[in-house]
Amino acid sequence: MTTDLHDPSGLAALDGLISHTTVQGIPTLYTAGSGNEVSAGLFFRVGRADETLATAGITHLVEHLALHRLGLSDLHYNGATANAYTLFHVTGSEEEVVTHLNSVCAGLRDLPMDRLETEKEILRTEAASRGGGPHSPLALWRYGAQGYGLSSYNELGTWSLTPDQVRHWAGTRFTRDNAVLWITSDHVPEGLDLGLPAGTRSPAPAATSALPVTPAYIHGDDGHVVLTSVLRRSTAAAVFADVLGRALFHDLRQQGGYSYTAEADYSPRDAGYATLTAHADSLPQKQDAVVGGFVDALARLRAGRIEQSELDAVRGKMLKMYDTPDLGTASLPSYALSVLLGHPLLSPEQHRAELNAVTVADLHEVARQAWDSALIQVPGRGVDWAGFTLAPQSSPAAVTGTRHPSREDDRVALVIGAEGVTLETPKGPVTVRYDACAAMTTRPDGARALTGHDGFAVTVEPTLFEGVTAERVAALDAAVPAECVVPMPARTPEQIPQPRRPAPEPAVGRRGARGWGWTALVVLLPVLAAAWAALGVYLITDRIDEGRVPPIGGTLGIIALELALLRWTRTANLRRKQARG
Repeated sequence: MTTDLHDPSGLAALDGLISHTTVQGIPTLYTAGSGNEVSAGLFFRVGRADETLATAGITHLVEHLALHRLGLSDLHYNGATANAYTLFHVTGSEEEVVTHLNSVCAGLRDLPMDRLETEKEILRTEAASRGGGPHSPLALWRYGAQGYGLSSYNELGTWSLTPDQVRHWAGTRFTRDNAVLWITSDHVPEGLDLGLPAGTRSPAPAATSALPVTPAYIHGDDGHVVLTSVLRRSTAAAVFADVLGRALFHDLRQQGGYSYTAEADYSPRDAGYATLTAHADSLPQKQDAVVGGFVDALARLRAGRIEQSELDAVRGKMLKMYDTPDLGTASLPSYALSVLLGHPLLSPEQHRAELNAVTVADLHEVARQAWDSALIQVPGRGVDWAGFTLAPQSSPAAVTGTRHPSREDDRVALVIGAEGVTLETPKGPVTVRYDACAAMTTRPDGARALTGHDGFAVTVEPTLFEGVTAERVAALDAAVPAECVVPMPARTPEQIPQPRRPAPEPAVGRRGARGWGWTALVVLLPVLAAAWAALGVYLITDRIDEGRVPPIGGTLGIIALELALLRWTRTANLRRKQARG
């Protein structure tokens, strides 16, 4: 059963291109596709950025559990968990699509909790094989260990989430009021039985910041140059991303030959903002050239040196997408996502008009925004010379409490206090306050790893610091909020770190192995010196007896080597005395 959808978010802009209604309370967009098969997508406004570090992975876990009962099938389907949304996607016949969507919603209503531990392990295996990629640290440094920064972290919740937590998350986030459905069909198929519980539409998470100032930079060691900026969502910003990508490709690949990949991308983050990502790779010997060329390309655009031809080329390419015969079908997912996030909708005519209205001056303004909010990861040297500030490498303050010196480095100490923990290092303190703790993992052997909302982390290893007793660890446990604690499995003895042993000092007060070595040299070198002196005298005398003048070069060489042997003998004797004490 379907009813007309009340239109508070501008769905009328899609009239004539995409139809809209509701299906059991879920806003639904649909339009006919060109093929015999039907595709559908069920969006939910929940993703990784809605989680905490301690529960990270809970959305992904719900997605896996909801799909489990579908089992093996030739049907093309999948699930995806992004920062701000979760998507269940399927392609098949109309009957297959209906059966699939009904099964997904039935799974969400009654998650198979007997599969919980198995799916946790599957997610950990998936994470281990996925890898981070060159972009992964940037979200952490920009946002910290919360919100949009959680995409840089492992899914810690896969170790500790309980059935009740997972059920509650599914029941409050995967609701009909927090969903949008799209279907490539000229009608809503019969037989849909979605039946999700009522709830509320969740706004996208507010962005946090771990950067006191931008533009900023961090160091990377993989040879990639990566930049992200946060821009207000606009047609001009989308055009600028393409202009920047073309500039990087021209300067770094075509002209300089420094990079193979040089590109830029524009991706919506929430209703009001998008993320600009630019990337270039390099060989080790070309890294400085790539960094310089990369920064120069962005600086040129920031200075307003943008050719009209650059704008025209990008605009022409973007306008061509409106010439596709299945425009409505192709744009269904992006329109559905805009409805989900609450972003204003533009009809194709409105978007064309905005594209045609973009000027070089608009791109100049976007370039300034991109520069001002930039965070760049560079290999090798920093980019202070270009006006970027190194992102904070230490915390602004330390806590007071019991001090536990490192067993490995006299310059390092751990402080456990009533307000938090601090690791004192030569580069400054690293502090995690209990009231700003994103997560603390615990091990049965007493190890604790605390991560703050700002992304700084302190690991407490009783084996590596003096005086970290069971009582000190218990006090630490009592101070950290229970919702931040993530128990981890026991480690084998080989996995527990031990202090690195310093190299043994030379024997003092007795004749050790090194003392015997110097003694042997003291005996050997004088013998060699005497033998060489005798040989030299013989050679020179023999030349004189034959009536020939000894060569000056050879004579000087004999004398130089003799003096060297005598000097080495003296040095060996001093070292022998030191070794014996």
